[in-house]
Amino acid sequence: MFITGASRGIGLAIALRAAREGANIVVAAKTATPNPKLPGTIYSAAEEIEAVGGKALALEVDIRIEEQVREAVEKAVAHFGGIDILVNNASAISLTGTAETSLKRFDLMVGVNLRGTFVCSQACLPHLMKAENPHILTLSPPLNMKAKWFQRHVAYTIAKYGMSMCVLGMAEEFRPLGIGVNALWPRTIIATAALQVIPGAHAERGRTPEIVADAARYILTQDSRATTGNFFIDEEVLAQAGVSDLSGYAMTPGEKLQKDLFLD
Repeated sequence: MFITGASRGIGLAIALRAAREGANIVVAAKTATPNPKLPGTIYSAAEEIEAVGGKALALEVDIRIEEQVREAVEKAVAHFGGIDILVNNASAISLTGTAETSLKRFDLMVGVNLRGTFVCSQACLPHLMKAENPHILTLSPPLNMKAKWFQRHVAYTIAKYGMSMCVLGMAEEFRPLGIGVNALWPRTIIATAALQVIPGAHAERGRTPEIVADAARYILTQDSRATTGNFFIDEEVLAQAGVSDLSGYAMTPGEKLQKDLFLD
């Protein structure tokens, strides 16, 4: 599994869930040295992965830079022998209006979210084509083309929907190759460090990253030829998997849950 942004949050949760079943994980992320504002590095993530039974390769990668991505993919293939799964998890966020969004921030969001997803998918493609049950899973929302999802943060929505458009197009493009391409998005906010930059988000009204990780695990163990082109919602996936009680994922039992963006 080649997972972008796996040093913390949802990416790390997906990695740990797979590692408990003995998966080999490439931790492809930018954070190589500790950040006082954000927990986790590629190396601490690798240690956690190996502590629960997986194998890890920590690679410092800026997914906006094609050369770094391609080098990381080649290192992953050399180390583990191939790539079966790509998880496009890395993302940049700024819920700001047009006047308040600097072009530097705009370029960061488009570069990480849209370009990064495209570059990583393109670089992994030759190796996914050789896999027995190849999947690309992208952490992006359903394409809900309503003005309300653009009006307050048009740049972020464009960048995030760009990831979703990659899913829409690549699912059909790669269908003859047997590669499953799907999106996954949470119904509620997820209590990660990213909430620090989301105005009005209350971690105590969210769920743990493990709900997304468990949903990802279910998707990625399905037949890639029969499971593609879907915009999955975490709790709906778990319902398919036979999980009806989601109370264990709540940060605060009994607290009213706060919906995530882009869902009516």
